[in-house]
Amino acid sequence: MVKRLLFACCLLFAISCQDADYTYCNLRAKFIFENTLQAPALDIACKNWGEFCTITTKNGKQFIFQGSSKEPSIINMDAIVGYTGFRLGGLSTGLIVGLPSIPEIGKTESQVVCFDLACSNCWENYNITKPLTVKNGFATCEKGCKRTYDLNNTGFVSNGEAGRALYRYRVSYINNTLVVSN
Repeated sequence: MVKRLLFACCLLFAISCQDADYTYCNLRAKFIFENTLQAPALDIACKNWGEFCTITTKNGKQFIFQGSSKEPSIINMDAIVGYTGFRLGGLSTGLIVGLPSIPEIGKTESQVVCFDLACSNCWENYNITKPLTVKNGFATCEKGCKRTYDLNNTGFVSNGEAGRALYRYRVSYINNTLVVSN
């Protein structure tokens, strides 16, 4: 009986000491872009509050960076010297990158964030990938659950049925270099 009680206490201690970080999802993502000045839509999104840019691919040969301007920035993958591969989010639809207009709780200034371009609730609830439409700091699942997510507020649902926030990836932006790595 004593052994069982000790085992239960050890198990509870181990569980209570875990440092869970629910800010970032556990899906894989890899994207490195060394000179954001080459893609004006991405550069604007990384330097201006409230601006966001989607990153997708076309025919496996080009990156498409679409920001709030009408014209996308298109970069041929062959033009990126020494590029070693990428994974645009765990659901492979693309990424949303930008600089929120509101700093996160506990921070004094905004930092570049990165979300998956697929609706997290459609994936969680139905195991289907539905791409989001990004406009004016919000991402909307127009072809699925109809939820709207606030990109300036950590990707939380701002309109529609309650649900989980967007999948978020670890990102670093230093000296015009963007690194998404999960």
